[in-house]
Amino acid sequence: MTSINAKDVAKLREMSGVGMMDCKKALEETGGDFDKAIELLRKKGAKAAEKRAGREAKEGIIVSYIHNGRVGVLLELNSETDFVAKNSDFKNLASEIALQIAAMNPKYISPSEIPNEEIEKEKEIEAEKMKESGKPADIIGKIVEGKIDKYYSEVCLLKQPFFKDEKKTVEDLINEAIAKIGEKIEVGRFARYEIGK
Repeated sequence: MTSINAKDVAKLREMSGVGMMDCKKALEETGGDFDKAIELLRKKGAKAAEKRAGREAKEGIIVSYIHNGRVGVLLELNSETDFVAKNSDFKNLASEIALQIAAMNPKYISPSEIPNEEIEKEKEIEAEKMKESGKPADIIGKIVEGKIDKYYSEVCLLKQPFFKDEKKTVEDLINEAIAKIGEKIEVGRFARYEIGK
C-alpha cells in the first residue's frame, strides 16, 4: 500500500474542494495517482447526489452577474436549508454557475426541458447529413445519438463543460458541491440578457 503524505492530501483537497479524510482515502485507493483520485471523488459525488435526489430543495439564493454592462444573468440556486444557502461554498458555486451562464449562453437547465419537437428536428437534421455517407442505418443511428449528446452539451447548462475546467460538466461541479456540503443542490431557474439579443 502506498504511503500518502499530508502534503499530497492537502494538494488534492485544494484541487477538489473535498474533505481531508475523503482525499486521503481516495489517494490510498488509487495508489497516489491524482487524476484517478479526482475521478474517484467525482464518482462518489455523483453517488451522494443520487442519494439526495428525492429530497426537496426549497431554500437557496438568487444571484446576479453583469458583464461589462452588456450581459446580465439572474440565477436561482436551491438547497434543502437556508443554513446551506448562507454557506460561502454554496454562494461561490452560485457565482460560478452565473458566470457559466453568461459565458456559454445555455437555453435550458437539462435535456428534460427541451421540447420533443426540437430534439426530433435535430435528429432529422443530423440523419439527413449522414444519408450521403453510405453507412448502415444502425451506425447512422449511433452517430446521430452522439450528435444529440453534443447538442445537449451546447444548449443544456448541466451538460455543458465547465468553462474553468472543461474536464468536468456543470453537473459534475454541482455533484462535487453536494458531496462536500451534504445537501441536495439544484438550479431552480435562470435568465440571461444580452444587449441587442
